Amino acid sequence: MLYTLLKLAGRLAIKILCRKIRINRPEVLAMNGPLLLAANHPNSFLDSILLDLLFDKPVWALARGDAFRNKTHARLLRRLKILPVYRSSEGVENLTINYQTFDACVALFREQQIVTIYSEALCVNEWHLRPLKKGTARLAIQTWEAGIPLQVVPVGINYSSFRLFGKNVDINIGEPIAAADVPHHNSNGQRLNSFNQLLQERLQPLVYEIEKNDTGNKRKKLGVQISPAEKIIFFFPALISKLIHWPLYKPIRSIAIHYFGKTGHYDSVVTSLLLILYPIYLLTTSILLGWYTHSWWITFGCLLAAPICAWCQVRIKPQFDQS
Repeated sequence: MLYTLLKLAGRLAIKILCRKIRINRPEVLAMNGPLLLAANHPNSFLDSILLDLLFDKPVWALARGDAFRNKTHARLLRRLKILPVYRSSEGVENLTINYQTFDACVALFREQQIVTIYSEALCVNEWHLRPLKKGTARLAIQTWEAGIPLQVVPVGINYSSFRLFGKNVDINIGEPIAAADVPHHNSNGQRLNSFNQLLQERLQPLVYEIEKNDTGNKRKKLGVQISPAEKIIFFFPALISKLIHWPLYKPIRSIAIHYFGKTGHYDSVVTSLLLILYPIYLLTTSILLGWYTHSWWITFGCLLAAPICAWCQVRIKPQFDQS
């Protein structure tokens, strides 16, 4: 129930939090499993949120194991369809848990489910594909050896900004990899290397390679053209939106900068807090206005007008970080 409610609310809110989400192969979003989404990882858990909201079916995700140390957090994460995967830097003694997670993924694939894995095994806010680790290959081969017709779908996620809300996102989906595409070798190591080489070849064109301070044509392809008419039409609603939402956005932004400003999690934290808190803020503000003015029409008007004004603000606000 919690997962379903959050997915429904997220699908509505993401239209405000993102200006434009462009998908090169939208028909893939309606596919059934078993699918393993092998993605790059530029923006922490926002990557998983986006993929989960966009796909019709539920999408399980693998997340760094240290988030599961607290038992309460671990239960909540599993209810949200998130499973732990550990790196050696998080304790060699925890690596055995990865076998349990992979077994759980194989069981999900038997049920025709969808799972996301981040093949770089590291989140960095950049427009660049890092070397691929072998976790994706191990999970895929284990699944194929269990007789499951898994398809591994390369997914390139590209953001116009890692600091601003109202960003543009290009999600590029590549050709799936099936068991027959990976030659059998005498050694398991050779098969892992063959898989990674193929995945690298199919994933690389999907990830934009842009220097961090680039302001030229490469960065601009992530932008959306704003016409002069749009700027005029949306100006006053956008101004109203700034005034209405400042009491919510300002504290969230300040907290995120203080605790996560120097990490790759800032953008995801801001977006997640807005997704969770905005419905509460909007409802509370609307009720208080209605109570103060003794008019429930004001309440209903605010409930409708505030999101529309926010949508207008997103349409014309800056698209790129200032270098």
